[in-house]
Amino acid sequence: MEIGANTRLLVILGDPVAQSLSPCMHNAAIRALGLDAVYLALRTTVDTLPAVLQALAGVAAAGNVTVPHKPATERYVARKTELCARVGACNTFWTDHGALVGDNTDVPGVHAAVRALGAGGAERWLVLGTGGAARAVAIAGGDARARLLVRSRDAGRARAFVDWAASRDVTARVAAATEPCDLVINTTPLGLKEGDPLPIPLTQLNGTRAALDLTYAPGETSWVRTLRAAGIAACDGRELLLHQGAAAFGRFFPGEEPPLDVMRAAVTRALRV
Repeated sequence: MEIGANTRLLVILGDPVAQSLSPCMHNAAIRALGLDAVYLALRTTVDTLPAVLQALAGVAAAGNVTVPHKPATERYVARKTELCARVGACNTFWTDHGALVGDNTDVPGVHAAVRALGAGGAERWLVLGTGGAARAVAIAGGDARARLLVRSRDAGRARAFVDWAASRDVTARVAAATEPCDLVINTTPLGLKEGDPLPIPLTQLNGTRAALDLTYAPGETSWVRTLRAAGIAACDGRELLLHQGAAAFGRFFPGEEPPLDVMRAAVTRALRV
């Protein structure tokens, strides 16, 4: 890949961000299509986020946002899509005439991942976590007419999230212990580090048929492996990564068809044990 003065800069911002597979996925797509661009991971702290975004707008860059910056980025961008505003979290941005435009491609990614699990008809979604990714899950659940059950280590955050969901016309309430659910979705970062506890123990799941872990790791996360051993259909975040990435690619390069097979192969290679 030749990088010159005209090479377009694409980035992913987060803290941590080293674990992200967005660079290998998007760079594979860029090479396949022969585009003059490069995609980099930039570790960005909460304090430096505004300055980094301003600098990126100044050089007409585009990119993605991961934990913990999705809600803050939605507030920072100059313009946003209707979906980005509804979610209240931005995971995809680009520059238009010097101004940042924000979108949320996590929502279609969640829909695709849930369909891949065979859980498209699930009526009760248990959502673990209350961050930017959880907001995208809530909106996707509302679109699917599911009833949301919300769990957080902080009871106040869970109640606030339920109130936020209600403001978006999403049916949600704080989950009771071992309350039955059809689908459980982990939106927390638990699983990124070896030795992390499980997002929720199997003993607290009741009637669960399928589970989606938005975290991904080589060889899959320990939670996914544990769920599958217990007979629950489970997958990690690679399908969400792929489909939100393809939607983002379309925002970065309008008129170009995202090479899904190339992107999927790049993710699969990176996650192979």
